Amino acid sequence: MKAIWQNNTPYSKLLITVGIILLSAVVFTMISTGLAMAVFHLNTPQIQQILSNANDPQALPLLKLIQTISAFGTFIVPPFFLAYLFSEMPGEFLGVARTPGRNWILAVIVMLAVTPLINFLGELNSMMHLPEAFHSIEEWMKRSEDQAAEITKLFLKMDSPSELIVNLLMIGLIPAIGEELVFRGVIQNIFSQWWKNKHVAIWVTAILFSAMHMQFYGFVPRMLLGAILGYLYYWSGSLWLSVIAHFTNNAGAVIFTYMFQHNYTSIDPDAIGTKSDVVSVVFSLLLTVGVMVVLRRKRVQGV
Repeated sequence: MKAIWQNNTPYSKLLITVGIILLSAVVFTMISTGLAMAVFHLNTPQIQQILSNANDPQALPLLKLIQTISAFGTFIVPPFFLAYLFSEMPGEFLGVARTPGRNWILAVIVMLAVTPLINFLGELNSMMHLPEAFHSIEEWMKRSEDQAAEITKLFLKMDSPSELIVNLLMIGLIPAIGEELVFRGVIQNIFSQWWKNKHVAIWVTAILFSAMHMQFYGFVPRMLLGAILGYLYYWSGSLWLSVIAHFTNNAGAVIFTYMFQHNYTSIDPDAIGTKSDVVSVVFSLLLTVGVMVVLRRKRVQGV
């Protein structure tokens, strides 16, 4: 069973990857729904009714439970299974090698540095308008974006430290590990084998990474974020570097939002890097490029 698809073409590996991820997503969605029924003593119609009403007090904990279990099954479980089927050395395939602690620090600095730039690009991206011929598509995109924003707003409403911890797990840790395993550990790996070009693999993976989130007005900044994560993985040879960077990005947003909600800071995390703050955007770009260059040189020098 181990490495039975090791010699398959990259194209067939990609199809297998998509199939197993979709299958796992379905299975774990069913498991999460069953668990929700047991924990909250509800049946399926009741769950559907509660989830359709954001004002229902049970909606948020129910949604968080289902989301957490589903995300775990969709992103964290399949990569290990796929690595076992694709390689004699699953850990090496996924790139879960150790990396020096100083690289971890640089990865954290990159994510903190790039935040104003990411928010600035997000603001520009939100001004995007399609030609009149695509008006119906644009309306659908806006509706999808509004729905995603409502869910995000609901998740990020934190009234206590315990809710902060839950969000750090659900929004910070699980996506950071799972999405890096899937996109950098498996998909970027497959594309690298396919095209024999790491840069093409990184950017195509970044495009898919952004598209997967189905938030069209944040497509460009998320694609840039995906590319940075891809280069962190490529230059370090360790998936853990992109995981810690991804977690820093997600957890930073959660923690800053919590602090802003409870008046521990007057800085609105969504306002960092807006067009009115050009200086921070330019500084963000220069610092990000500088740290990435340092990481690149460390790879060349074998440090």
